[in-house]
Amino acid sequence: MIDSQQLSERLKKSQQFIKPHAISVAGRLVRVVGLTLEAVGVRAHVGSQCLVETSQGELIAEVVGFAQDKTYLMPEQSLVGVMPGARVLPVASKSRLPLSMDLLGRVIDGVGQPLDGKGPIKPSDDYHYDNNPTNPLLRRAITEPLDVGVRSINSFLTVGKGQRMGLFAGSGVGKSVLLGMMTRGTTADVIVVGLVGERGREVKEFIEEILGEDGRSRSVVVAAPADNSPLMRLKGCESAVKIAEYFRDQGLNVLLLLDSITRYAQAQREIALAVGEPPATKGYPPSVFSKLPQLVERAGQGGEGQGSITAFYTVLTEGDDLQDPIADAARAILDGHIVLSRELADSGHYPAVDIESSISRVMPMVTSEEHQQLARQIRQIYSLYQQNKDLIAIGAYSKGSDPRIDRAINLMPVINFFLQQKMTEVIPYDQSLAQLQEIIAAGEAHAKQQQQQRG
Repeated sequence: MIDSQQLSERLKKSQQFIKPHAISVAGRLVRVVGLTLEAVGVRAHVGSQCLVETSQGELIAEVVGFAQDKTYLMPEQSLVGVMPGARVLPVASKSRLPLSMDLLGRVIDGVGQPLDGKGPIKPSDDYHYDNNPTNPLLRRAITEPLDVGVRSINSFLTVGKGQRMGLFAGSGVGKSVLLGMMTRGTTADVIVVGLVGERGREVKEFIEEILGEDGRSRSVVVAAPADNSPLMRLKGCESAVKIAEYFRDQGLNVLLLLDSITRYAQAQREIALAVGEPPATKGYPPSVFSKLPQLVERAGQGGEGQGSITAFYTVLTEGDDLQDPIADAARAILDGHIVLSRELADSGHYPAVDIESSISRVMPMVTSEEHQQLARQIRQIYSLYQQNKDLIAIGAYSKGSDPRIDRAINLMPVINFFLQQKMTEVIPYDQSLAQLQEIIAAGEAHAKQQQQQRG
């Protein structure tokens, strides 16, 4: 006789050899509104994929919602050839993203299909992606700076390995060029670039001119231009983060450049509004503000034995308004922000980093006390000059009235030269710090000379 406990143990052992048999029930298409497909008779969970028959073959769509017996789907491609009553068949929702070291040097779309004409990418056989968020208590602390090769950022906005920074800029102030400068100058092992919602022309320009052959050899580019469907733009951002997580799990330090998180929010807004979610803040539904931290929090330091993901997310500020809903939400969940000034860009000052409005919250953890003091002194001199710039320009300020302003007037040409950098120039972290010390030394020498003249 076999007792109940022995029978239970034998059943548990047998369960591992039993594979569940999934039955796919095909439905039919009953309505198309904009980019949203409505089907009936489909039994599929949210996030799963379906094949929709068209006159030109099949297209892939993802389940984004349902209401009673209707299922709402969002297609990955255009809706050319879709007919009323078309067959809708659920398929296995396995990720098609080929995660492997073969991704280096490749350009792919939002779902992992190659765009560079170099053939398919073989996924890794021994890697199993875990979609669960990292336990925050298991993450290592951020203790080391990451050299990005840009003097103004290395000196005043030092980035730590595993930090998440926002790059806030309007259109046409040089954010893409700054991203390219960081890809060439960074000491990170792997660079993952997500170009989402940009013009198709800019994608090729970034790869060939800004990234270059040297930068491309250790980079992965995920491109989902503006003419792609909202679902592809959404997946473009998520695929870039997923690829960065793969390389992090291999023990590598990754630099993730996502341009832009605003396009991600806009794509989610289009999908949410299409399925009936009510708008909340300036037309953005609540789901947008819940998905943003889910995307951002996946970057950062890994656990023991893992690498890190240092992320730069560009945020488009509408009309250069830093209080835009997406800009405000992003600033609250990131570890710092770099603001690019249109005024500086218009005056030919590149990169147009506004050190007054920018901050790195991790800088005190990864820099020495001496470095912080030097950066603080230059910031104070820069800010003092900006406060009195109008008086100085119209000649209302008399030299000698305030020694601090005199010092700022004499040092501003040197500081402005320090903050500017050629697009192809790479200035390492140590060299940036040494040049910062030279500015302070020059300021002290000038103050001493003035004091001797007064004496």
